[in-house]
Amino acid sequence: MSTTEGAIPCRRFGRTELPMPVLSLGGMRFQQSWSDLPPEQIEAASQDNLRRILECSVAVGMHHIETARHYGSSERQLGDLLAQVPDPARILQTKIPPCADPARFEQELLTSVERLRLAERGERIELLSIHGVNNRELLEHTLRPGGCLEVARRWQDEGRVGHIGFSTHAALGEILEAIETDAFSYINLHWYFIRQDNGPAIEAARAHDMGVFLISPTDKGGHLHSPSERLLELCEPLHPIVFNDLFCLSHPGVHTLSLGAARPSDLDRHLEAVALLPRAAELLPPIVERLERARHEALGEAWLHTWRQGLPDWPETPGEINLPVLLWLHTLLEAWDLEAFGRARYGLLGNGGHWFPGRNADALDAAVSEAELRAVLGRSPWSAEIPAILRGLRERLGGQTVKRLQQE
Repeated sequence: MSTTEGAIPCRRFGRTELPMPVLSLGGMRFQQSWSDLPPEQIEAASQDNLRRILECSVAVGMHHIETARHYGSSERQLGDLLAQVPDPARILQTKIPPCADPARFEQELLTSVERLRLAERGERIELLSIHGVNNRELLEHTLRPGGCLEVARRWQDEGRVGHIGFSTHAALGEILEAIETDAFSYINLHWYFIRQDNGPAIEAARAHDMGVFLISPTDKGGHLHSPSERLLELCEPLHPIVFNDLFCLSHPGVHTLSLGAARPSDLDRHLEAVALLPRAAELLPPIVERLERARHEALGEAWLHTWRQGLPDWPETPGEINLPVLLWLHTLLEAWDLEAFGRARYGLLGNGGHWFPGRNADALDAAVSEAELRAVLGRSPWSAEIPAILRGLRERLGGQTVKRLQQE
């Protein structure tokens, strides 16, 4: 990888005032295991790989590292290496899930400090995310008197935490509710070319002067590390990763993208995108126009303007089938052949808890009849077509067993 010192520009991260690099090093993919391994089980090869990733990141000015308490061995591996790869400008972030018991939340914080070996280096958690505020119950656990946020605030008052934010997979309305509390200095959320529903949340965050951090744009933005031939063709002359990075970083409310690097070379295309940022206004419009034209040709104006109308939320659907997500996947498949992403997301429905709520279409014709489904689709202009669409998705995307939950 060819890089130059300080190649990555920084943006003011909202009211934290931190100079945030536009690329952040995500800590989920470099970990050796999804289990929280004891030190003796951390392999030298795994640590050598992580050391190279850290060295490359420091060399190009990627000063922000974000991990989480439940990213397996990630925190422990980082803790063993951060002193060996010094970076005076480092911004360290970890994420702790909210829960009903604030004492348990605080114990998780203590475990993170231990794993990251912060006391040995005289450092603190600069950015602490309440991780996975995915529904109103978890927001209540966070905000209630004596809840998780109160613990985090005490740590902040004691100087052990710098700034407090939250990460979320919630529906837009619930994200906006959390932002409007004005309790957080930044947000980790999803927004990419293929998923722009959270645009109003970015605008709300800007109004509250919050830092905006986009979660995993390569993976959650469409499995762009394994793009379809169709997507590669439509994004020319850029790779889809480069296109999506430029698209995301061109939004005036976005400050940084999290990159889950499994090896140093995973940074290359993102660095290419940063080098092209000054040309984004020239490069993006023709690609966006081709992508949109392909979508309209594949699906038609009527579908694109009305497919969301009259869809019940998953708790109100027989079998808890998540119709909005499944019909979105149908749209991505038909428009751009995003089959790898579709398979992964389809398999998570029903296996991901509040991270990926609702279920896939496997229940249709087994536990749920077409008549039962049609009964809740009366307000949809596509009620007659949706059962066949779901069966097609099941045939094309089903059959995979989800072995682990990617909590990002």
